[in-house]
Amino acid sequence: MNKKWTIDKIKEFVENNSESKLLTTEYHGFSQKLLFKCACGSKFEKTFTKFKNKHQRKCDVCQPPKESR
Repeated sequence: MNKKWTIDKIKEFVENNSESKLLTTEYHGFSQKLLFKCACGSKFEKTFTKFKNKHQRKCDVCQPPKESR
């Protein structure tokens, strides 16, 4: 069963599960990159899928990308 995410639900998820803030005000689907503000003040973009499922919840400075295999 697929859960339909809205911008309000995403904002609530971000607030409850990370120190980042959601800056994007509209959500058009899972492939859209959303703009976030990290706890350090840096802005970064991630899809909600990566943010939610892959725990990429900080900017690349605070949470560097993992090395490719």
